[in-house]
Amino acid sequence: MNDESPAVIPASGTQYTITAGDYEATIASVGATLRSLTYRGRDLVVPFEPDIVRPSFRGATLAPWPNRIVDGGYVFRGRSYEVALTEPGRGQALHGLASWLDFAPVETAESWVTLGATIEPQQGYPWRIRVETTFAIGADGLTQRVKATNLSRDFAPWGTGPHPYLLAPGTLDDWIFTLPASQVLTVTPDRLSPVGLQSVTADAERFDFREPRTLGAVMIDHAYTDLVRDRDGLVTVRVTDAQGEGTSITWDARCPWVQIHTADRPGGPAAPGHRAGLAVEPMTCAPDAFNDESYPFDTGLAVIAPGDAHKASWRIAALS
Repeated sequence: MNDESPAVIPASGTQYTITAGDYEATIASVGATLRSLTYRGRDLVVPFEPDIVRPSFRGATLAPWPNRIVDGGYVFRGRSYEVALTEPGRGQALHGLASWLDFAPVETAESWVTLGATIEPQQGYPWRIRVETTFAIGADGLTQRVKATNLSRDFAPWGTGPHPYLLAPGTLDDWIFTLPASQVLTVTPDRLSPVGLQSVTADAERFDFREPRTLGAVMIDHAYTDLVRDRDGLVTVRVTDAQGEGTSITWDARCPWVQIHTADRPGGPAAPGHRAGLAVEPMTCAPDAFNDESYPFDTGLAVIAPGDAHKASWRIAALS
């Protein structure tokens, strides 16, 4: 008789720690989640303990859509679909279907790990998508790459993005924020359903951070687009303290949108995680992009042909 007890897996899943130089990251298998990332011991993202259920979507890989599908319903190629309302308080379908899947190891090494999971055909999303994501540390920070392969016989709608909460020393209200975006997607105040695009200058104090300035007490939970890119086609968002120490996230043209959230919680300062970090979420598509035909702007919705793949990536790095 074997009296040995089976190993207990932490609530956030199997843990994979990768290191290189001054960087160290731990990836939790549930949701292919960036659980922690440090540079010389300094946290670059809001971490959480391994043996708890991941707080909200902190650090998760979002797929097959980031952000929301309004009312959980959409029309794709002439057919109507309904997915579960995973944000019941607002009546929305939030952040896709992969965030609670347990990703299995594909390849592992000291400085990188590749995890994979399959989104099986289901009510409201009848496509089989293989998702593989690689987290790799180098001298320039932590890069995450996401590859989605359509294993179905039909075209599939797709979107993805990460959900890190970036950190700088001190408190969020004092951080200096740089966001090279000219347009913001306005939303309804109660449900955060998209309304329309407007220039960031229409409410500059709240939305215009094209030039570095202090965040202050602004409350943001909005998507931005019309991003200004450098000569290499990259966008970089930065959050720092007054001395320039903090964190950046960089991505290319495959993510034409970014969601910014100041992590305001309904319970205010007494609520766990209230304004603990700044969510910066590069997205391959806009909120409610599955309802692409409902909007007069380009939502960025990807459509993956049978057998084809879609790729996206982003990099988080220390600023000092």
